Amino acid sequence: MTFSREARLRAVALVSAAAMALTACTTPPTAEPLRLTLLAFNDFHGQLSTPAEGTPIPAAEGATTASRLSTGGAAWLAGTISQLRSRNPLTAVVAAGDLVGASPMSSAVFHDEPTIEALNLAGLEFSAVGNHEFDHGLTELQRLQNGGCAADAPAASCHRHAFTGARFKYLAANVTNASTGQPAFPASALKTFDLGHGRTLKVGFIGAVIRSVPQLVIPAMVKSLAFGDEATAINAAVPALRAQGAEVIVVLIHEGGVTSSNAFDDNTCPDFDGGILPIVDRLDPAIDAVVSGHTHRTYLCRRNGRLVTSAGSQGRFVTDIELQLDPVSHRVVGSSATQIAVRSELASGAKNLEVEALVNAYTADATPLTERVVASIAEDITRRASPTGESALGDLVADAHLAAMSAPNEAGAQIALMNSSGIRTDLLAAQQRVTFGDIHDIHPFGNSLITLTLTGAQLHSLLEQQWIGAHSMLQISAGFTYEWRPSAAPGSRVDIGTVRLNGRPIDPTARYRIVTNEFLAGGGDGFSVLAEGTDRVRGMLDSEALEKYAAAHSPLAKPAPGRIRQTP
Repeated sequence: MTFSREARLRAVALVSAAAMALTACTTPPTAEPLRLTLLAFNDFHGQLSTPAEGTPIPAAEGATTASRLSTGGAAWLAGTISQLRSRNPLTAVVAAGDLVGASPMSSAVFHDEPTIEALNLAGLEFSAVGNHEFDHGLTELQRLQNGGCAADAPAASCHRHAFTGARFKYLAANVTNASTGQPAFPASALKTFDLGHGRTLKVGFIGAVIRSVPQLVIPAMVKSLAFGDEATAINAAVPALRAQGAEVIVVLIHEGGVTSSNAFDDNTCPDFDGGILPIVDRLDPAIDAVVSGHTHRTYLCRRNGRLVTSAGSQGRFVTDIELQLDPVSHRVVGSSATQIAVRSELASGAKNLEVEALVNAYTADATPLTERVVASIAEDITRRASPTGESALGDLVADAHLAAMSAPNEAGAQIALMNSSGIRTDLLAAQQRVTFGDIHDIHPFGNSLITLTLTGAQLHSLLEQQWIGAHSMLQISAGFTYEWRPSAAPGSRVDIGTVRLNGRPIDPTARYRIVTNEFLAGGGDGFSVLAEGTDRVRGMLDSEALEKYAAAHSPLAKPAPGRIRQTP
């Protein structure tokens, strides 16, 4: 048992083309089922290069320690897809959104055009839109789809050549113009396979995105759009696909779930939960499989007999889905799925050289900016949260934001609040330096800092929202402290008497100046109280604030913990 798992983790998880040779496309129908392959991934987030931090692999049976596997990178992702695709001519390459947004600088500085170009070369055909596709608004997303240069950034956009847009199709059944009701993108698409002898197989794809997008991006970016109920919109798209002759229908949706498993290839799906479940439960029976995302988790699940999968994030895995079809009716008679690790640590592994050249060129062009040293660092400062919800990097970021906006001639901020989900990577001390690229990767969204006024009562309500529908814990600046009780019901976990600023209790009627990022200031991540803030002052970019703070406090060290405490 131990040997077989280790062998599977330490070798390219690809099946030989000879073992998987498909004859159904070149011979008349037989009793053997047709095999339709879907190669799926999600939440790529512009990760062109292999992530520095490997993917944790649980300890194999009989072993005492876990290991890390080097996975990901656009060249290896494209190469893995190519090898998998070569086994079966009945293959479609699909994704479930967040392909761009929160991207490293090698992609972000060029308006994510490198990522679109890399995914074109990888053979991606259809993708749902994700919430991060809307980070810069509908017009920019339409440009990524259709091509053209960004008018406001001629130097960074179309940097190496004319940008022609995505060759794959973005799908969004539940996204419409708020005024007219017209779709922002097609709800569905059809792919027709030639089976030979005058026969075809038609496969339909429907895309959708989590309907809470307005809470997950800067509200101004999507104010012209409406995000409808996911299941309702998906089901409404089925008749049109059927009318076009779709015999198999697959949903690509940027919403997902979680399981309790730590193994990326666990197909037992323990304790499956999350926002995807009630959507799947309401889907039309005509839908045969669901490719999901958003939670950055890997899972291979079955809900009411229907496959529901997710391939984690950053291109570390590809989900190899096989649907077995009746050779005459093309009805799905069976299904299975496997997670394939994109093994970038193998020198002779699957790698697309054309994608590698593209990534190397853009990375080299971005290097003078990304490698500029900002500060030194002697110890890792990470996002890893304590049981209270506080993290060392969260403390550092909050302190940086407060420093940027606390001066009376700036905005007079007294407290800084940062959503933990908005801190996208750790500060690692391996090279004992912090570069501007590191700063950007922590703050990749380009949010401005906003200082606003809340009363003490509103501030208390805001803290309670952390357990009432919010998507994140708040990281807080030095001098601001509170206690919360995990045993209490949501809505009454924070005793207002424990909420203090510089040691003094917060006055419910007093007014306090709060600095936060533009996303949170609009009520993002479910923190609607912040949208009520008044007397707003816009400041510098969050990344600029962190850069200045790091330079001024070099060498960087972990802030002292204890700002957030728990009580029984």
